Amino acid sequence: MANSSCSHWWHCPFYFCMSVVLAFLAITTNLHEDAKSNSTPSIQATRRGLSLNASKALRAHGFDVMATLLQISPELFLSSPESTIFAIQDSSISNISGHLPPWAMKQLLKYHTSPVKLPMQELFKKPEGSCLSTLLHDKIIKITKNDGAKHEIEINNVLISHPDVFFEGPISVHGVLGSFSSLDLPGHIDQDWNFIQPPTCENFNQSRGFNSTNEMKNFVRWPSIIQFLSANGFVQFSIGLQSVLDGIVEDYADLNSVTIFAPPYFTFIAMPAPLLGRVVRLHVLPQRFTYRELALLPDKSPLKTLLSDENLEVTISVSKRSLAIDGVEITEADIFSSREAVIHGISRALSVEKISGTSR
Repeated sequence: MANSSCSHWWHCPFYFCMSVVLAFLAITTNLHEDAKSNSTPSIQATRRGLSLNASKALRAHGFDVMATLLQISPELFLSSPESTIFAIQDSSISNISGHLPPWAMKQLLKYHTSPVKLPMQELFKKPEGSCLSTLLHDKIIKITKNDGAKHEIEINNVLISHPDVFFEGPISVHGVLGSFSSLDLPGHIDQDWNFIQPPTCENFNQSRGFNSTNEMKNFVRWPSIIQFLSANGFVQFSIGLQSVLDGIVEDYADLNSVTIFAPPYFTFIAMPAPLLGRVVRLHVLPQRFTYRELALLPDKSPLKTLLSDENLEVTISVSKRSLAIDGVEITEADIFSSREAVIHGISRALSVEKISGTSR
């Protein structure tokens, strides 16, 4: 029997929630297909498990709509190695959905997700005025209040009402009272209109990672990359990368994107540090290439590596429908993908016979 307190179906939480879900499903079908083709089953299972746990936590705190959206379309919120989701409370999101088309709703939710894990403990370390990146390109959010005594933080003047609803692995979730963006919208908006107006942050460049105190962060999030490699069957290579990382960061201070070819076995970690550094650098390109982008290159195209005097060669086998790097097949494509990095699993380590001399 219908709830007697609902005078119209669109006032009922159940019907509202279902209408949002159906709209969301329509705009996320391609995201699901892409995720299935670009992720291994183990990674998919891990993400699905985390999103399910986060969804349960949100539902337990009364954020039913955001819980449902996260459960059915985790790829939207978890498209980066780390994520902090600022979940909008049900009453606020119900008002928003009435006048936002699905594409705009998608943008709004990405604007409420940061590609960095930020539990409250980390947020309290940031001074008022600090700006945070989001999954919506070129749109930032800003800490407008940080009151440690009252244990209160506001983002874009919106209170975090439910801090640390969930934090597990690379994910943090907080509940917020409303939208981070003013939604005083005209009767019709199209996809060319920037309806989200972010706060001003003079010293922040989202694409290059500067915060409000003009402190430069690493452009490539190496800790997330190493953690991923270690947790997904590339332990030896992650150890090798970690041990030579200081030299890479020093020599490539402006590095803002990479492609990594990760072998399942990497027996070179016992080598002297200078030679190990050269071997690791041979497996890293100073440019981001997805599997599709590699496949579109001409056969036998050279690929510049972090080993300045050595290039790799991509070969395309049409009959086998596969790609090889210096004759080594890519067996797991796009197993890790973020704005600045892509990792491909390869069948074995690249040949080091041509490597001579030493480096840092």
